[in-house]
Amino acid sequence: MAYQTIYPDTNETLKTYENATADDLNRALTTGHALYQQWRNEAPATRKPILHKVAELLRLHKHHYASVMTHDMGKLIGEAEGEVDLCADIADYYADHGEDFMAPRPLVSKQGKGYYIRQATGIVMAVEPWNFPFYQVMRVFAPNFMVGNPMILKHASICPGSAVAFQELVNEAGAPAGAFTNLFLSYDLVSQAIADPRVAGVAVTGSERGGASVAAEAGKNLKKSSMELGGTDVFIALEDADWDRVYKIAPQARLYNAGQVCTSSKRFIVPADHYDDFLAHLKAAFAQYKPGDPMDPKTTLAPISSAKAKQKIQSQIDEAVAHGAKVYYGNEPVDLPGQFIQPTILTNITKDNPAYGQEIFGPVAAVYKVDSEEEAIALANDSRYGLGSVVFSKDPAHADVVARQIEAGMTFINSSFITVPELPFGGVKNSGYGRELSELGFTTFTNEHLVINATEH
Repeated sequence: MAYQTIYPDTNETLKTYENATADDLNRALTTGHALYQQWRNEAPATRKPILHKVAELLRLHKHHYASVMTHDMGKLIGEAEGEVDLCADIADYYADHGEDFMAPRPLVSKQGKGYYIRQATGIVMAVEPWNFPFYQVMRVFAPNFMVGNPMILKHASICPGSAVAFQELVNEAGAPAGAFTNLFLSYDLVSQAIADPRVAGVAVTGSERGGASVAAEAGKNLKKSSMELGGTDVFIALEDADWDRVYKIAPQARLYNAGQVCTSSKRFIVPADHYDDFLAHLKAAFAQYKPGDPMDPKTTLAPISSAKAKQKIQSQIDEAVAHGAKVYYGNEPVDLPGQFIQPTILTNITKDNPAYGQEIFGPVAAVYKVDSEEEAIALANDSRYGLGSVVFSKDPAHADVVARQIEAGMTFINSSFITVPELPFGGVKNSGYGRELSELGFTTFTNEHLVINATEH
């Protein structure tokens, strides 16, 4: 596995990194385990200033960290800066709330006076993707740092610069050795790490296939795991929606980060009498997106993260069309050297079309026409995935009734997907299991240790 930064706008290889060795992994495990044992005897409050310092440094050097991400995987510089801000917010959130989340919870029992306490469990192995090179890492690092679980990172091979920059950030903030260790690991060494008794759990954000592979290793070794995987998230506009709001939000709900978001809206479900107008508005909005250098603030459409990712998206579009889908807009070559895909709208996708059940991880919207609300809900749930969803209605009670019927881990009403530190993130079905962010994410790799005194009541 070659860890390389190849700028997707120019296809220039900026830097290549050496793979970690088995000795590197063992040193990281030894250092991390020693820190875990030390942290077990220290209050979370001792770690709070360091995590706040992480947030401070992120804000202070926002453009620098954003530029690293953009050169790794091509996201717009403005979106990258927004990602840095979000990471700072996550660090502050867990620094502020970690002590409360770790506080003993009293239990009522006839057996005696009891409580449970949340405790660290050991090193967490994190296998993270390229589409949000800092945010995905921070979601695991910040809560586990406050818990007292050291973290070892195996980042995506196309964003090694971001992994190095995150390591430098944590070091500069004053974290002790072993608190966070980036290693450019092969998958064989990831398996070796998961099997090591010093590793307590494994967190994965990535593809369904990658998650299943790592989950199998974790299960074989009886290690706890959390999986944040793919999605075919739905955007449901009900008859009583505010259609001006729908038209405004729909384009960005699909094209943010060039459509390379597991929680972006991918399937747009629209009532028949609004279908033609919706398509016309979506086409007009998609046509306004301007591809170009993602470091240029005037660019509004970023390149795809890599040549391999672009090829996959194009092959999925071609396969969908070969099986009867219609191209309402897009699917034309972009006359630029970078890895660009023109925003594309597909219609007439039938259930026997491979695209019906696929996640297309790029700027491609699939639009479906339905004749009833019941049909919309059934179509939304007819997927092996269940990550996020959005519902639009002027009537909050109506929207809530529909939202509760969707098989997803998250539903947003009258908004595109939002992620903030205090809201839990995660899905069901083949979108994975477990939660990140909020108090739910904080407890993922804790031991909820029961203590009960039978002589006290």
